[in-house]
Amino acid sequence: MEVQQFYYDNKIVKNFLYATMLWGVVGMLVGLLLAFMFLFPNLTDGISWLSFGRLRPLHTNAVIFAFVGNAIFAGVYYSSQRLLKARMFSDLLSKINFWGWQLIIVGAAITLPLGYSTSKEYAELEWPFDIAIALIWVVFGWNLIGTLLKRRQRHLYVAIWFYLATFVTVAVLHIFNSLELPVSGLKSYSVYAGVQDALVQWWYGHNAVAFFLTTPFLGLMYYFVPKAANRPVYSYRLSIVHFWSLIFIYIWAGPHHLLYTALPEWAQNLGVAFSVMLLMPSWGGMINGLLTLRGAWDKVRTDPVLKFMVVAITGYGMATFEGPMLSLKNVNAIAHFTDWIIAHVHVGALAWNGFLAFGMIYYLIPRLVKTKLYSTALANLHFWIGTLGIIMYALPMYVAGFTQASMWKQFNPDGTLVYGNFLETVSEIMPMYWMRAIGGTLFIAGMLILVYNIIATIRKGSAVTDELAEAPALQNVSKRRVAGEGWHTWLERKPIKLTIYATIAILIGGIVQIVPTIMVKSNIPTISSVQPYTPLELEGRDIYIREGCVGCHSQMVRPFRSEVERYGEYSKAGEFVYDHPFLWGSKRTGPDLHRVGGKYSDNWHLNHMYDPQSTSSGSIMPAYQWLIKNKLDKSLTETKMKAMVSLGVPYTEDDIANAQQSMTEQGTKIEKNLYSDPDFADTYEADKKAGGQDFVEMRNREIVAVIAYLQRLGTDIKVKDDEVTSNKN
Repeated sequence: MEVQQFYYDNKIVKNFLYATMLWGVVGMLVGLLLAFMFLFPNLTDGISWLSFGRLRPLHTNAVIFAFVGNAIFAGVYYSSQRLLKARMFSDLLSKINFWGWQLIIVGAAITLPLGYSTSKEYAELEWPFDIAIALIWVVFGWNLIGTLLKRRQRHLYVAIWFYLATFVTVAVLHIFNSLELPVSGLKSYSVYAGVQDALVQWWYGHNAVAFFLTTPFLGLMYYFVPKAANRPVYSYRLSIVHFWSLIFIYIWAGPHHLLYTALPEWAQNLGVAFSVMLLMPSWGGMINGLLTLRGAWDKVRTDPVLKFMVVAITGYGMATFEGPMLSLKNVNAIAHFTDWIIAHVHVGALAWNGFLAFGMIYYLIPRLVKTKLYSTALANLHFWIGTLGIIMYALPMYVAGFTQASMWKQFNPDGTLVYGNFLETVSEIMPMYWMRAIGGTLFIAGMLILVYNIIATIRKGSAVTDELAEAPALQNVSKRRVAGEGWHTWLERKPIKLTIYATIAILIGGIVQIVPTIMVKSNIPTISSVQPYTPLELEGRDIYIREGCVGCHSQMVRPFRSEVERYGEYSKAGEFVYDHPFLWGSKRTGPDLHRVGGKYSDNWHLNHMYDPQSTSSGSIMPAYQWLIKNKLDKSLTETKMKAMVSLGVPYTEDDIANAQQSMTEQGTKIEKNLYSDPDFADTYEADKKAGGQDFVEMRNREIVAVIAYLQRLGTDIKVKDDEVTSNKN
């Protein structure tokens, strides 16, 4: 049999590993800054691009797509070549994958702090980046599938199955969730509205966790854990069951993020049912990973690589037990919108993704530079500091979540809320925020130890070079099953069929959930009194999106007595039919805003934005003073309205033609209302005299548009005697 010599491309692996460490430090530093902003809300006062609302999506994108994303590419490029006994299909595609991904990350690091955001969680990047991500992802898949077709290994190992499912599913999720109508170079509107947008977003959001943060890492687990332990995978049959059941069930679970919302009840219940079922394949994978270490526990005690991987798999097991539990309606009623969810997410992110990435880095770098790790003691120190950091981060957030839920729902004997002031709950959990910041500091300290240890290892090693390998050429593969060959064994040598079957498995759930919600109008009952936003309100909404207000404030009053008492009538599906995108939010650091319209005066809103603590003692909201100073850009208003018309919003030609006049009239009314405050009048007149020709009338400032939007929220329906007094079509 002919033995062929070839070279593994180690340089591309090295590049992705270095990027993983760089962006890991950056993403975690931004996260740590955000943790301290809860304690010192005015930490970055006056600097718009360092405000909490703009930095939060930068943190999530940096950790998910920059840190974890580069770790995925590093692990896939390293393991695929060795599992397939072939160099990657194209060095050029590998380089395009690497540099294209880094340019997207840099673009995100620039545009998100500048306020260019779609507001859709984990998909905040604007439309040019969405196109770039799709193109680079296709390059990655092209390279992977090309390598599969020129492989020298007959059967595809389980890790490759997970890589293929990741490629296909992330492509589908990203494309459908990112369907948007561009308005300008960095502004677009989602083609979906309200309830439909919420369902598609959380179909994407949940499965971004599933197919970007989980399935590729399961593939890496199936490769690196056996390699590091020098043990075979515990059960081949269990890996088959794990793979197919996981990718089929996972795609259905997204609606559990929208329980008790305006989403149709059938979709919610479907999400709950499949979320509960998800526990079985998830724990099957965890068991397969941990039992692979049977007979290697002595090595676990001494090898930091295996220590990281054991805690990672355990973290995966904990997070995937908690996820189905949180999808139960009675548990979700307590946990949703609280810091419990923050704890849950970070157990997965810090333990599962973080620790598995760390273990992989410690495993790979010494092999790439052909030397031993500089310091095992430092790696062990990193492990213990990181573990303590996870504990000190997660446990206080669980306590904070339980505290919030308990205080929000307590009633006095006379039926009034015990804690009617939302800020009472905020002040109660401040000690937990301190502990979270300390835990985050410990975790990033461990990351910095890793960076030092790896740099020292590289310095004492040799340059990374392509690695010589040899393997016999793959003989003609029979298209038919041979005698005694199992169905799945046959499928493992058919990469195209395997990919097609995996695609079918993941598409079924999405089609069943999304198509009826979008196509069947009766799923979203309309309310005749609900009208489109005025031009000024539309501009104010865009500023609200730009500033990331949705990161702290929800716009979804659930049908609970405690929420109706606190915020007003619960939210109806028909109220959001003109919302492109939806802004329901997923966390209440501040109170819900869906019924805030008319609740406070225009002056209150201005003072609240200028100095939140002046109107709300104990508030941890940062100041947005630039909104009071900035001139409102009205140059794209008509273009935005035309885009909305294309999406089904019923603006008339007269509405669009008179947009500027409408904004002036509505802005002037708000300006007059602001004059009712003597302090405002005196300050404003002084500013007018000092401003001269450069003075901008208050009616033409951003704050007036924001006030117009906030005063509109929740006012399209009126409630009398517990009934909605609007005509339903």
